[in-house]
Amino acid sequence: MTSDFADALASGPLVLDGGLSNQLEAAGHDLGDALWSARLLAEDPEAITRAHLAYFEAGAEVAITSTYQATFEGFARRGADRERAAELLALGVESAREAARRAGAIRPGRRLWVAASAGPYGAMLADGSEYRGRYGLAVAELERFHRPRLEVLAAARPDVLALETVPDTDEAAALLRAVRGLAVPAWLSYTVAGDRTRAGQPLEEAFALAADAAEVVAVGVNCCAPEDVSGAVETAARVTGKPVVAYPNSGETWDAVSRSWRGRSSFAAERVRGWRQRGARLVGGCCRVGPETIASIARVLPPE
Repeated sequence: MTSDFADALASGPLVLDGGLSNQLEAAGHDLGDALWSARLLAEDPEAITRAHLAYFEAGAEVAITSTYQATFEGFARRGADRERAAELLALGVESAREAARRAGAIRPGRRLWVAASAGPYGAMLADGSEYRGRYGLAVAELERFHRPRLEVLAAARPDVLALETVPDTDEAAALLRAVRGLAVPAWLSYTVAGDRTRAGQPLEEAFALAADAAEVVAVGVNCCAPEDVSGAVETAARVTGKPVVAYPNSGETWDAVSRSWRGRSSFAAERVRGWRQRGARLVGGCCRVGPETIASIARVLPPE
């Protein structure tokens, strides 16, 4: 698939943003809800735009929308019908686009991009199962879950679809089927532990699914430990020949009992040079990675 975004990848590396939720929490928003940051699409979309803008101002070139946990099913539990849910999904793209417009007014001449996030089925369940996968659903059932949301996101005209935090190959196969014919490029990003998906499949097998998918312009990993990125990037590049996306967590560990983060960050911007050498072209951060770290990545990531 040819697109402006794919052409940009061919021209050089791009800096992704960081964790949207931690930026919103830093601004005082309580995200202790099954919809997570997507709840603010209905309650305070301006807050989401400001969070995106903070990352653009830090040097990010790509904003990942607040739609990771936004689904028809999740919004229905909050009383939103399908029409309203579709409006909120589209608003996620527009909020990021508005942040890009504001950032462009501050620093004219920058090309900024919007990636529409589509999280895994487990994100809708809001029970942590996106880090296990293997939901007991067939690939066809997962495809039926993902396709309507992806159609709405694609119609909102993002630059790329971010199929992210994918825990297993079944869901990856479903997502690859679901994006066919949408006329929007996509990246496919697994959450991993070591050299395997969260469900335990070898990464060679997982990345190979996307090797011949014309819609997929990049493959890689996110929402994982920084220590797991280098090997995964090398494998993704070798298996697929595509540009690689890498945006790990800070390295802290989530304690589900106390519902708090433990440990210290192990995300050092200097790691980015090694990821770039191994094939990473889209680099940023996920949970607990804020604007300061993105600014350091923007300084370190070497241009072509």
